[in-house]
Amino acid sequence: MKIRSMTAAVALSLPLSAAPLVFEGGEGPGKDKHVVLVSGDEEYRSEEALPMLGKLLAERHGFKCTVLFAINPKTGEIDPNEQTNIPGMEAIGSADFVVLGLRLRELPEEDQKHLVDYVEAGKPLLGLRTSTHAFRYSRDKESPYARWSFNSKEWDGGFGRQVLGETWIAHHGHHGKEGTRGVIVEENAGHPLLRGVEDVWGDTDVYTINKLPEDATVLLDGQVVAGMTPDAPPVEGKKNDPMMPVAWVRDREVNGKTQKVICTTMGAATDFVQPGLRRFVVNSAYWATGLEVPEELNVEIVGEFKPTGFGFNKFVKGRKPEDYR
Repeated sequence: MKIRSMTAAVALSLPLSAAPLVFEGGEGPGKDKHVVLVSGDEEYRSEEALPMLGKLLAERHGFKCTVLFAINPKTGEIDPNEQTNIPGMEAIGSADFVVLGLRLRELPEEDQKHLVDYVEAGKPLLGLRTSTHAFRYSRDKESPYARWSFNSKEWDGGFGRQVLGETWIAHHGHHGKEGTRGVIVEENAGHPLLRGVEDVWGDTDVYTINKLPEDATVLLDGQVVAGMTPDAPPVEGKKNDPMMPVAWVRDREVNGKTQKVICTTMGAATDFVQPGLRRFVVNSAYWATGLEVPEELNVEIVGEFKPTGFGFNKFVKGRKPEDYR
């Protein structure tokens, strides 16, 4: 209870600069559809990737996009190390699609409830990279949402395993030395999320996946490559035999509804420099909101995008949400 009351009091006094970043969208297939993108991870620069994706979805495709950030309550600045404060979670209440770029968050009850209600209503979502371990309730273990923790025993594997399909296990590729090439799973190549998708590559490593649920369809396997460049050759040996899944979809049954759940263990900001993963996300927004996915969508970045490399405490300090407009 202590966390909830302190955070709520702070949120009331947040400066205007901590307000969510909203791209209004307009004409295009996504008009009248609302996408909420929630950033908050210490390592993979979701605070840079999600504004880029929000702007792309709004300006190229018409979606209204709201981007939320982890905010230092004293300064109003973006601070990925702030695990308990993401102002604006109420925007999820009007979302048609939610994209998560989270890691080990512990939000106060009144904020977390917006996401919990959305998920339990069976609405579509996409989890990127560390969202498999989006939550860790280590401060308030009596919270009704403590079972969402990635290491929950009560709700095995928490949100990651129960909703997305898997929780945090381990690095499969050598972190910081072996990148990932996304390889389309041939028997599922006709899935709408893969239309036009190619050149999926990122300098983040492949994650270990122990077992996905029976309702999961793997779309991309992750080839571990011997280097941190797109032309690096595959690593020889057992790491790629078999390859680990790096992107899948689920038809998850929840409260009498079938929920569209999409997950990829890629998704660092640097993974979006190549167009393949950007296209996968844009396709996801169309598919999840009931729109027909064209054979090839415009995924050209709006403006400049030079993402900061991944790593702890490497985020650009002093930035506020509006700086990403």
